[in-house]
Amino acid sequence: MSTTSSQTQTLDPMSRLTPKLAELTEQVLFGDLWKRNELSARDRSLITVAALIALSRSEQLPFHLDLAVSNGVTHTELSEVITHLAFYAGWPAAASALSRFAALNDQ
Repeated sequence: MSTTSSQTQTLDPMSRLTPKLAELTEQVLFGDLWKRNELSARDRSLITVAALIALSRSEQLPFHLDLAVSNGVTHTELSEVITHLAFYAGWPAAASALSRFAALNDQ
């Protein structure tokens, strides 16, 4: 997985403020976990976006929505994930995700 501009924007302050967290993020999370062959990067993106929505972690969503698109997930599929999770994770979680998704569509 190549480094995206949003990944760089996330890792830069992280590297400055919490260097060990940045190292673990780069080496373990994106260097090992995301590169495992058992799931495609596309599938990992769908799972991650769904988990972030379900857990109401909307601050992390912009980065992972961009990454999902880079990994081949379509805007239509992301829209469907948000709609589907409204029933399983709750309407407020889906509505919060929608505001982050709208920003992605405005790009």
